[in-house]
Amino acid sequence: MTSAQVDEQYDGHDRDGAANGDAPGEGYERGLGSRQVQMIAIGGAIGVGLFLNAGANIAKAGPSLILMYAVAGVIIFFIMRALGELLLYRPVSGSFAEYSREFLGPFFGYFTGWTYWLLWVVTGMAELTAAAIYINYWFPSIPQWVSALGFLVVLFVANLISVKLFGEIEFWFSMIKVTALIGMIVIGLGVLTFGFSAAGDTAAVSNLWAFDGFFPKGIGSSLMTLQGVMFAYLAVELVGVTAGESENPEKTLPKAINTLPWRIGLFYVGALTVILCVVKWTEFAPGVSPFVKAFAVIGIPAGAGIVNFVVLTAALSSCNSGMYSTGRMLRTLSESGEAPKALGRLSATRTPAFAITLSVLFMGIGVILNYVVPEKAFGYVVSVATAAGIWTWLMILISHVLYRRAVDEGRLPASSFPAPGGAVCSWVAIAFLVFVTGLIAYDSESRVCLFVMAGWAAALGVGWLVLRSRNPEVTGHRDPELEKLG
Repeated sequence: MTSAQVDEQYDGHDRDGAANGDAPGEGYERGLGSRQVQMIAIGGAIGVGLFLNAGANIAKAGPSLILMYAVAGVIIFFIMRALGELLLYRPVSGSFAEYSREFLGPFFGYFTGWTYWLLWVVTGMAELTAAAIYINYWFPSIPQWVSALGFLVVLFVANLISVKLFGEIEFWFSMIKVTALIGMIVIGLGVLTFGFSAAGDTAAVSNLWAFDGFFPKGIGSSLMTLQGVMFAYLAVELVGVTAGESENPEKTLPKAINTLPWRIGLFYVGALTVILCVVKWTEFAPGVSPFVKAFAVIGIPAGAGIVNFVVLTAALSSCNSGMYSTGRMLRTLSESGEAPKALGRLSATRTPAFAITLSVLFMGIGVILNYVVPEKAFGYVVSVATAAGIWTWLMILISHVLYRRAVDEGRLPASSFPAPGGAVCSWVAIAFLVFVTGLIAYDSESRVCLFVMAGWAAALGVGWLVLRSRNPEVTGHRDPELEKLG
C-alpha cells in the first residue's frame, strides 16, 4: 500500500468520521455542545489539588510555588497541544489509549486504558470521602458513609441518563469553581489596591520576597512540590475523552485547548500570586486551604463556609468526571478485546451503562476503605493518581512523537491542528515528566506509589499474557495497512 493510498484511506476516514465528528463504530450520542466542552476544559484545570493541597505546598516552597505552577503549566500546554493534534487527526472517545494502541502497539493501548481507569477509580474513592467530610462541616450528625453513598448514587444515575446531563452537571460545577476563583482574585486585588479590610495594612506585592526571599527554603524544596503541582493539573486531559461525544470536535476541541494558557495563568498563577500578596506565606499551613485562610484574614463573613461549598463542588466534579471517563475507557478496552464484551454495550440512552456500573462498584468499595484506613491513605491516593497520570501523559507525548514521524515520512496525513514546535516540545515535556518521576522516587513519603504502580504493571502484564493465550487474535484494532507500513 503506497503513501498516497494511505492518505486517501485516511482522507476518507476524515470525510466519513472526523469531519462529521463520528468515529466508526462508536455509537455515542454527540450530546456535548461547545458551551459544555469549554467549561469541562476549564473545570478540568481547577480541582481539589489547588483548593486544598496548595496550602501544604506553600508551607514547603513559599512564594516560589507560583513559579512551579507556571513551569508545570507550560509543560501541560505542550501535552495538551500534542493531544490536540492527535485528536484532530482521529477524534475518538478512547483518545490516548487508542493512540497508544495505534503507534506503540496493542499492549500499550491495553496498559494505558486500564491505568487511566485506575487513576479515576482511585481518585473517585478519595473525592467521595472528601465530599462527605465537607458535608460534615454543616451537618456533623450525618454519618460520613451516608453522605458518600448518597453522592455516589446521584452521580451514578446522572451518568446513566445521558451524556447531556453529565455535561450540564459538569458545566455548573465548573461555573461555581471559576466564579469563586475570579471573586477571590478581584477581592484580593481590591485589598492590594485600596487597602480595605483587616488585611489592608499588611497586604503588599513585597510579601512575595520580603520573608526570606522568593525561595525561602531553597530551590530543592521548591522542586519537591512538583509532584503535588502535577496532581493539581490531573483531569486537564479529560477534554480528550469527550472527543467522541462532542457535537463539533473540529471546532470545540482546538478552542478548548488553546484557552489553556490563560486558564492556567489566571486560575493557578494569578490566584496564588494574589493570595500570597495579601497574606504572607508563613501564615499558611498543611491541611488548611489557602483560600479559607485568605478569606479569614480579609475578614469576609462566612468565608470558610463559602470555600467549603466550592471545594465540595470540586470534589463532586472530579467524581462525576471519573465516572464519565472510566466508563468510556472500559468500553474502548472492551471493543479491543481487552475487557469483557458486556462492558462495551450501550444503553438505550447511548451511554456505556455496564462499564460505568463496574467503575461505580469499585468506587463504592473505596468509600468503605477510606472510612477505616488512616489519614495518610489520602496522601497515598494522591501519589498513585499522580503516577498513573504521568504514565498517561507520557503515552500521549510518545504517541505524538511517533505520529509526527509518520507524517514527516508521508505515511499519515497531517492533522488540521498541529502542535507548535512539533515533536521538540513533546520531547521537552517527556524529559520533564521523567524528572518529576525521579522526584517522586527520591521522596520517602511518595515513593510508595511507584511500588504500587510496579505491582499494578505486574498484574496487567499477567492479565495480558492470559488474554493473549485465550485470544491470540487480540490486536487492539490497529489498522492492518499501517501494520504493514511499520
